[in-house]
Amino acid sequence: MGRVSPFLLVLLALGFSFATYNLLTLVIRYKTSGEGAGFSDPVIAMPQNVRKYHVALTATDAPYSQWQCRIMYYWYKKMKDAPGSDMGKFTRVLHSGKADNLMDEIPTFIVDPLPEGLDRGYIVLNRPWAFVQWLEKATIEEDYILMAEPDHIFVNPLPNLSHGDNPAAFPFFYIKPTDHESVVRKYYPKDKGPVTDVDPIGNSPVIIKKTLLEEISPTWVNVSLRMKDDPETDKAFGWVLEMYAYAVASALHGVRHILRKDFMIQPPWDLEVGKTFIIHYTYGCDYDLTGKLTYGKIGEWRFDKRSYLRGPPPRNLSLPPPGVPESVVRLVKSVNEATANIPGWEPAESNN
Repeated sequence: MGRVSPFLLVLLALGFSFATYNLLTLVIRYKTSGEGAGFSDPVIAMPQNVRKYHVALTATDAPYSQWQCRIMYYWYKKMKDAPGSDMGKFTRVLHSGKADNLMDEIPTFIVDPLPEGLDRGYIVLNRPWAFVQWLEKATIEEDYILMAEPDHIFVNPLPNLSHGDNPAAFPFFYIKPTDHESVVRKYYPKDKGPVTDVDPIGNSPVIIKKTLLEEISPTWVNVSLRMKDDPETDKAFGWVLEMYAYAVASALHGVRHILRKDFMIQPPWDLEVGKTFIIHYTYGCDYDLTGKLTYGKIGEWRFDKRSYLRGPPPRNLSLPPPGVPESVVRLVKSVNEATANIPGWEPAESNN
């Protein structure tokens, strides 16, 4: 091997010493000044709320909607700051056009309902129109939005399940675009892509970038109204028409959702809570005293939100009999905990 020139060794030593001196000087300067954050790892230094989402639910001022919103807001507050949660602020988007008696209890933004008669008695059509108004007029700090509903109960801290421009959504077993291809094609023509591009979802629960929802919402309104105005579509989709409208509107904008079955459970069909995040209590839960499901027939024990159309359920509802699935037990216990702790919980004298 050839010998290294002593002159070269001296140059290398001097260069190394100079680089080391500069680095040490830089470190000392940042430690002794208020500029230390600029020297930290850019990944570690990312704002902690970058994945926060705003919880938004549309509602009316009807007693039936109000008591569900109060329970939902109670569980939001309990889960908001729990480990693993990405929840930000909360808004009840009230589409009754005027203030109600929950304004001081629940953060609320008032929007207008659709013009009289335009919803044809299908009040859910106000949901997309409410989101259009809220997104346009409100100041929303978070970059993501969770579209939720009054009959949702948070049972585990909910992280932001979306990924980039792919929102996260719950897949509903009864939303089947491929089974209604001829109807869907009225709104999602062949040149847009296969019907399978229309996700089997509704708008809720969905966690989505605010900018994407701002793009989709006007289309969601237009598709909803067109679907309701078409007798064939109205008959085919029925009470889930607005859910199909959101799915189609998203597809028209090229948005595909991450389908998360663990997003939500729906008692009595889903039996365990486990690591899921939301209980959706849209179905009635009817059982005999042996714990056998009697769905479609009023049970000896029951919990059905529609039993309380005129006002809140009483505090301390009776727990289900032995043998009833854990999901139903958890639902009733969650309702009882909320009603026990919400001030001024006054059940209506008659709810039938």
